[in-house]
Amino acid sequence: MNAALVQVNAYRKNQFYTADRGTLLLMLFNGAINFLRQAKEHLINGEMAEKGTYIAKVHAIISELVSTLDFNAGEEIARKLEGLYYFALDRLMAAHLGNDIKPMDEVLSILETLREAWEGAVATARREGLA
Repeated sequence: MNAALVQVNAYRKNQFYTADRGTLLLMLFNGAINFLRQAKEHLINGEMAEKGTYIAKVHAIISELVSTLDFNAGEEIARKLEGLYYFALDRLMAAHLGNDIKPMDEVLSILETLREAWEGAVATARREGLA
């Protein structure tokens, strides 16, 4: 591995370990969106093994999002998010098993909408000194 790549990886690792909860959440959404776009490209190109690899990464991230829900802090919103996440996981599986782009686009839309909402919430929390 060249020195520049080692430095980039060290920077990314440091960014991850020093990020606040809101930033980590946004990093998860950005990763899921990026991986889903890559899965879609691999499906379009007929690269099924690669498609499966990236869908598995998206699945892992959404599963992590489910596991971070705090029902004590806000049960109603946590339940709604849980439902959306499970719906996204279901559509992701349909996309994978059916080699279908439409469910991928549905999941992409959900993830982008949620990321946008979280970006606003994180920005508000920072402005108000809550983050």
